[in-house]
Amino acid sequence: MEEMTIPQSDFDRLLFFEAARKAAENTYAVNPEDADNLTRWGGALLELSQFQQGPDCVKMVKDAVSKLEEALKISPNKHDTLWCLGNAHTSHAFLIAEHEVAKIYFKMASKYFQQAVEQDPTNELYRKSLELTEKAPELHLEVHKQILNPQSVAAGSSTVSNLKGSRKKKSSDLKYDVMGWIVLAVGIVAWVGMAKSHMPPPPML
Repeated sequence: MEEMTIPQSDFDRLLFFEAARKAAENTYAVNPEDADNLTRWGGALLELSQFQQGPDCVKMVKDAVSKLEEALKISPNKHDTLWCLGNAHTSHAFLIAEHEVAKIYFKMASKYFQQAVEQDPTNELYRKSLELTEKAPELHLEVHKQILNPQSVAAGSSTVSNLKGSRKKKSSDLKYDVMGWIVLAVGIVAWVGMAKSHMPPPPML
């Protein structure tokens, strides 16, 4: 079988995950008890949130959390859902300016990452996610310091996705790459899920 890869350009990724979201929504209408489908839906929403700003981004992340929590009600020990939910709470935390509030979401993320590791102890991605989330509060402080510092970000931009493109400091670049890696990993779950369900990939331009 031909190996599938996640589109690299932002536009193609937007098309890809929008197609994944629509497919999951259609499947849900037929079978609302499909935990795999709900996980794919949540993962797609989490990816699509990266293309939104402000309240729209937060709303989409919350929608992703809702779908993933619904999946866990059906399959409480589903490790990929637990892991995706950890990523969703991590994403939500980085969208919150108040550090003490963000720490609450990081704590929830750590809980879900820990549960994912317990369900699949040999999964290095889960273990790495748990390790990274322990450092997330410190990263949150640095990210929001740079958001408040106009010299650290491109003019007119205050989103985390745009911050990832900043090359002001080598150390900061690495941390932004880590954040991008977390989001990309969620995309991989959505893609693998689509491949398993034999859904044809969306058209590429």
